[in-house]
Amino acid sequence: MPEHPNEEHHFSQNWQQQLRSAFKSIDELCHYLHLSTDDLSPSVAAARQFPVKVPLSFAASMEKGNPDDPLLKQVLPIHEETVTYPGFSHDPVGDVQAMPTAGLVHKYRGRALFITTGSCAINCRYCFRRNFPYSDLQLSKERENAAMQYIRDDSSLSEIILSGGDPLLLSDDRLKELMRQIEAIAHVRRIRIHSRLPIVLPARITDELLEMLSQSPLKIVLVVHCNHANEINERVSCALKRLRNKGLVVFNQAVLLKGVNDKADVLCQLSETLFAQDVIPYYLHLLDKASGTGHFEVSKQDALALIKEIQAYLPGYLVPRLVKERVGALAKESVFA
Repeated sequence: MPEHPNEEHHFSQNWQQQLRSAFKSIDELCHYLHLSTDDLSPSVAAARQFPVKVPLSFAASMEKGNPDDPLLKQVLPIHEETVTYPGFSHDPVGDVQAMPTAGLVHKYRGRALFITTGSCAINCRYCFRRNFPYSDLQLSKERENAAMQYIRDDSSLSEIILSGGDPLLLSDDRLKELMRQIEAIAHVRRIRIHSRLPIVLPARITDELLEMLSQSPLKIVLVVHCNHANEINERVSCALKRLRNKGLVVFNQAVLLKGVNDKADVLCQLSETLFAQDVIPYYLHLLDKASGTGHFEVSKQDALALIKEIQAYLPGYLVPRLVKERVGALAKESVFA
């Protein structure tokens, strides 16, 4: 099997070229990591259900030869994904039923979420939208116009969230077009962008993107998604600091994952590492119960014990808010004993 292209050359390429070179098979990823599939017992059946997709920029932060690497566990398909767990479903947070028009999710007062694309730079095995019917809800121009009209007609909407998939996979021109339409709506004050790309494909944070975001007349809030301190390598650190240097507000949301970050010292290190990059460790989510993700679940009791332990070590502003999402709730709910 051929080696992956020279890393130095790879990282000199633009983000689109790096994305095209992402690992898309179990064998390719294992070969790069100097691991045998016998060491890992990956599942081809699980990969058929939800394909492998891992950028080299993320894989490069994994420890080669370590089958228990916490970053590898987030992206490697395994047999447990094919097991049916009670209470898990294809739409665990009620996105589909909260769509007043295709592509727009309106659950909470004051804000609505625009599903801009079904594509991601990385396929995280715990993804709560891994079963989302993107193909049925693809945005035609007519559907996009209907979603924008819905936003114009509801003067209570002060914040629009760009999500997906990952909205930063859109081209600069497409992203600019969406933002300009939203910016023209008088009652919208903020655009929030949820993206994993600054973490898994930091080359996406280009001068052109930074200029576009910093020049918006609206307040731009970026929520990145990082689950483990090892995800923040030198390239990621540079991308995050460039975002902050442009005056953007950057928060992090993490998901509590069994075997990945369900230890107090790991979560403390994540908060410290994020804050060193001027990123606020805002949310720690209990797992959304999407079919195929049950093996990642950490119980509420264990999660609360972790938060209590973290509070004994970190100042309050570094302790993420433990939350869960419940279908029909008016907001994300804080988790208490």
